[in-house]
Order: sequence, then structure tokens, then C-alpha cells
Amino acid sequence: MNSATVRNLLVRGMLAGLGAGLLALVVAYFLGEPGVDSAIGFEEAHAPAHEHEVELVSRSLQSTAGLATGVLVYGIAFGGIAALAFCFALGRVGRFSPRATALLLSGAALLAVYVVPFLKYPANPPSVGDPDTIGKRTSLYFLMMVLSVLLAIAATILGKRLAPRLGTWYARVVALAAFALVIGLAYAFLPVINEVPTDFPATLLWRFRLSALAIQATLWGGLGLIFGELAERRLNPKPTAAPTGAVPAAN
Repeated sequence: MNSATVRNLLVRGMLAGLGAGLLALVVAYFLGEPGVDSAIGFEEAHAPAHEHEVELVSRSLQSTAGLATGVLVYGIAFGGIAALAFCFALGRVGRFSPRATALLLSGAALLAVYVVPFLKYPANPPSVGDPDTIGKRTSLYFLMMVLSVLLAIAATILGKRLAPRLGTWYARVVALAAFALVIGLAYAFLPVINEVPTDFPATLLWRFRLSALAIQATLWGGLGLIFGELAERRLNPKPTAAPTGAVPAAN
């Protein structure tokens, strides 16, 4: 794959990330923001009167322009990263078409970048968590994410190397089992963080976490579908049909 093709796919990946970000923004606004508002209301209702802080940025701005900026920048950035990963993976992870490869990568990214860390350190709404431990919680989450991504790459390499001896199916089973084993050990040995107040509504917490998962699924699913289509058209263009009734040129 030459540099011109890589640049073209990078641009298409960022455009696909923008499109996927718009889809995720709709989900975030209609599913995520009501839960955030409810959590903020819970926090304000349980905070002493003298502890109410002055907002530096209004809530209306946070839930509109702030939300849009964050989601779209996130989508564009990961769209570009996904496009570069696609350029490397195409033809190396199996004999898949560009469209199928993009979908496969987006599904793997959803699992490695979000779902696996989420199962250990799930998303929490405002009012959940001690402000003094935010640095520790953030570090542990990113450690879990980096570990998950590296192990996913290692499992892919392991599966490729075992395939000639075990066959493709059994090699993938062994690689997946190894990934699950090491992730399970990480789950067991990394610190557990549970700072949810005892009186916090369980339904609100569940809905917030479910909406966070839905936003990520929409983003990565949309990225895989949109970029897969753009990459397919770039790498496997359909031949232009000859006009009806055209007379073949004489030799």
C-alpha cells in the first residue's frame, strides 16, 4: 500500500470518525444527558447549602457545545487511528475484504479499548466518586485500557503463529483463551474501586452505564460501517459500465 493510498484512507478514516461521532452525539444527547442531569440533581440535593459551587461553564453549554466538541474530536481522532491500523491489518488478519476488515477492527477496538476496561472500572455519573482519588482512578483505567490493547495485539500475533501447527480455528481458540486468562488475572490483582454512595439510585447508575456503553457501541459500529464502505470504494472500485447502445471502436 503506497503512501498516497495511506493518506487517502487516513482522510477517509477521519471523515468516517466525524460521521460516527455525529451518530454517537445523538445517542449521548438523548440517552446520556438525562442521566447526567439526574445525577447532578442527586448531588445538589445531598450537598450542604454552603458547599454549592459556582459553575464556571453553564450546564446548558456543557450539554450542547461542550458535548458536541468532545464527542466529535474523539470520533475524528480515533477515526484516523483506526484508518492507520486498517492499513497495517489489511491482508494480515485474514483474507477479508476492506469492508469486512474495517468491521472486524472496529469490533475488536470496541472490546479492547472500552468493554474490557469498562468491566473492571465501569463509568460513573457525576456525584459518584471521591474527588481526592480521581487521579488514581484515571490512572488505573488507562492502565487497564493499555493492557487490554497490548494483550489483544499479542493474542492476534499468537494466533497467527500457532495457525500453521494447530489450524486457524484452534489457533484462534488458544489465542482467545490466553487473552481471557491474562485479563482475568489483571481483574483479580488490580485494585477494586467502589465509591458509589449507598443511597445512590441503582436504576440511575445502571441506566447511566448502559447509555455510556451504547454511545461507544454506536461510535465504533458507525466507524466500522462508514469507513468500511469508504475503504471498499477506494480499494475495490466498481468498473464503470459502458453506456447502453455504445458502438465498440473498430480495430
